[in-house]
Amino acid sequence: MTNSKTVLIAGASGLVGTAAANSFIRAGWQVIACSRRYPDLIDAGPFTHIPLDLQDREACELAARHLGEVTHIVYTAVFELPGLVMGWADPQQIATNGEMIRNLIDPVASLGKLEHVTVLQGTKAYGITQGPIRIPARESQPRVTHPNFYWVQEDYIREKSAACGFGFTVFRPQLIVGPNHGVVMNLPPVIGIYAALRREEGLPFGFPGSIDSVWEAVDARLVGNACLWAATHPHSHGETYNLTNGEVFSWLDMWPAMARALGMQAGNPEPVSLATYLPERESLWQDIQLKYQLRPVPLDQLLGESHFYADLCFAYGAKRTPNPTFVSTVKIRQAGFNEVHNTEESFCFWLNDLQQRKIIPG
Repeated sequence: MTNSKTVLIAGASGLVGTAAANSFIRAGWQVIACSRRYPDLIDAGPFTHIPLDLQDREACELAARHLGEVTHIVYTAVFELPGLVMGWADPQQIATNGEMIRNLIDPVASLGKLEHVTVLQGTKAYGITQGPIRIPARESQPRVTHPNFYWVQEDYIREKSAACGFGFTVFRPQLIVGPNHGVVMNLPPVIGIYAALRREEGLPFGFPGSIDSVWEAVDARLVGNACLWAATHPHSHGETYNLTNGEVFSWLDMWPAMARALGMQAGNPEPVSLATYLPERESLWQDIQLKYQLRPVPLDQLLGESHFYADLCFAYGAKRTPNPTFVSTVKIRQAGFNEVHNTEESFCFWLNDLQQRKIIPG
């Protein structure tokens, strides 16, 4: 049965935007995908794409004239500076992300049909970039004041929802894993490219971090389904929820399974900065693409900023074990959303997906 609601996915070519679009399409919603580049991984069914630069307020106002049926927005767009991590506290990065969400939601909300907005944050909200955080981090804990765009967007959404009468939900996913390449934070493409380069150089495929650590992750499919759940459950309005797969993992423990998925043997750990190693081998990667008849996507368009994210996640250059970032997901489970994923299977699933789509060698 077709849903009478229409959802606008902002940032639809990204990791969460793609997953959310697929979840809503499968549920029978009318989906409008908004992104600068065409979201080629939305595969659940028909959707409408609007190419739009959210930094262009005039363009957003013109586009809104054709969005009169939009009842829900899933806002997943993000602006990051080159190098990623060092830009997280940058005033320009913070201000730009604040402007982007206003540029889109102001004109759409003025049309009068908007019922709910979902906004994405992350576990940086708990202040992990400033020092140790409480374990587990809970949504009820007081806001940790530090420079980031989360608070700019959240304060705007709270004020706007009160003025216009729509509901909102904030999600804080932890280390999202999915199919998208060329995005700011997704590890499977980086791991797959690293493995292919090591094999071609006759070098072992070992964990490239300096120190193993214990993490949580969340499959993009779970995040997409959570966005759908929030849109259809009014008791989620005004709430913030952490999102994880429901378990912890260590990189060293999971590395052999990823090696098997890539057809390799796991070597001994060897610290390697992927932010440096991968771009330096652009010519070799082009040879690999020709040898294995891969899609001829330039290396920088495959990596996005995710190789910088990999160095952070793998604790490259760290002298001690990083402060843990464990979050409680009790709140969303008690609210009725109980989807979980096996994290090892999740990483291997998306590595195999990259192989099947001829992004990395099979």
